Amino acid sequence: MTTINQERLVEHFIELVKIDSESGNEKAMAETLAEQLGNMGFEVSKLPVPAHISNGFNVYGKLKGELDGSILFSSHMDTVTPGNGIEPIIEDGVIRSKGDTILGGDDKSGIVAVMEAVRAIQESGVAHKTIEVAFTVYEELGLEGAKHFDMSKIESQQAIVLDSGGPIGTIITTAPGQQSLKITIKGKPAHAGLAPETGINALTVASDAISAMNLSRIDEETTANIGVVRGGQATNIVMPELYLEAEARSLDDNKLAAQVAHMVSTFEAAAEKHGAGIEIESTRSYNAYKLADDDAHVASIKAAFESIGIEPVTKPTGGGSDANVFNEKGLKTVNLSTGMSKVHTTEEFIAIADMVAVSDFIRAYVTQ
Repeated sequence: MTTINQERLVEHFIELVKIDSESGNEKAMAETLAEQLGNMGFEVSKLPVPAHISNGFNVYGKLKGELDGSILFSSHMDTVTPGNGIEPIIEDGVIRSKGDTILGGDDKSGIVAVMEAVRAIQESGVAHKTIEVAFTVYEELGLEGAKHFDMSKIESQQAIVLDSGGPIGTIITTAPGQQSLKITIKGKPAHAGLAPETGINALTVASDAISAMNLSRIDEETTANIGVVRGGQATNIVMPELYLEAEARSLDDNKLAAQVAHMVSTFEAAAEKHGAGIEIESTRSYNAYKLADDDAHVASIKAAFESIGIEPVTKPTGGGSDANVFNEKGLKTVNLSTGMSKVHTTEEFIAIADMVAVSDFIRAYVTQ
């Protein structure tokens, strides 16, 4: 039988989702968590990040344990928009928002799971491993908190990020790398009614490129998308400039490189065809990671799930998380489901039973 205090867990979750913390505005959330962790006995550090990323800070905490071993748990503090003024509603064992905002279970469900597990352990007096926490800012808009996290603070050799959906027991052992493209097409303005033939329409260049480009689902490991398009001045002016943002993701680095090369060359060919100028900025957002099913870290997580009667399942994902960044920095990390559903939408919800289950997993993991 679980020792998790469901009522306290839910109350804490409701408290945190009511704190506005859209990406870049995490200060109130960070201050709250730093204080709460300190009250629980954690050694807490407020780790600065560049001011253009957030008005807040990354939170690091360490709770020394009696058992051998150490583990870092990580969740991000920021939410997507619309994430201000969240009013959670509890119906039939499910927590959702009123419907005009997201809920914020992504990723405050991960935060409260860790903290409730620790509270339950402290109440029971059971010995535990050393527990470290890393609560990050600005994850949703580029994993920036993790990228700027002071890794010298972390003693653990392995970590668990709690930031995925799906059934409890889902272990994300493989995640893609992502390349981001910023494209500026420079055409030539002309009066659209008097002399359109003297201009070079940047939108036409982009249209030609996109129509010849492989996008969306490329294969089972690779995707590509153009998500931002900005340009134009007036209907009577041939569009002189167009700005686009695109991305490609793949579980395979070679496939990612090939997809990016295809996208770049297709844009360049269209620009040359029409006599337009083009500037392309290509940057790596994060790298892929892959852990084997029989990896010792994965095996210990599976054992903890099995000990509480939950069947663990390893799987890949098409999304990135702080786990990508921590793996790149040499910290072996997997991403686990907290049961969050329909995230990034106003229909987001989470089942209380799932929140209890993931908290119970954490309790089992650090006491085994």
